[in-house]
Amino acid sequence: MDLPVLLEQIRECRECEEQLPAGPRPVLQAAAGAKILVIGQAPGRRVHQSGIPWDDASGARLRDWTGLNHDTFYDPDFVAIMPMGFCYPGRGTSGDLPPRKECARLWHASLLERLPAVELTLLIGTYAQTHYLPEGRRRTLTENVAAWRDFAPALFPLPHPSPRNNGWLKHNPWFVRDLLPALRQRIAGLLASSG
Repeated sequence: MDLPVLLEQIRECRECEEQLPAGPRPVLQAAAGAKILVIGQAPGRRVHQSGIPWDDASGARLRDWTGLNHDTFYDPDFVAIMPMGFCYPGRGTSGDLPPRKECARLWHASLLERLPAVELTLLIGTYAQTHYLPEGRRRTLTENVAAWRDFAPALFPLPHPSPRNNGWLKHNPWFVRDLLPALRQRIAGLLASSG
């Protein structure tokens, strides 16, 4: 099956329909030539409504972190976006619920097989890092992100860019000082080689 057919099947998935308070609306983007893969948690309420991945304040910060403008970030021929859970999981007591586990089990391997050009994967948040970091994963998100040099240049573990993480950013100034310039340089190199 080719990638467009797979994407259509994913967007029509109703596996978790009964557990999704806002209903199913899988949100992702991909094309076979994508050089960057963004693996985050799951869409939030605003993204669920728009159907556009990272269409919120977290997305604006993520684009700033990467140095990518809006058009390049949303070009599936350069950036693929595959969250751990494709649908908005609903609200919990202290934020959104965790991503549903069914998506990774049902769809991730098939999608990854059809993304042969990916050279850089951004692992955003604990769920993506727990699932996709190779041996050498640390105990906490902060330790994973602090050890970014051990995973680069193919993988960059990142905290979630949510405004709720402003405290984390304030307490970890090395992230902006050391990691972000290296990430932007890596992405600029991929842009230059694909242009």
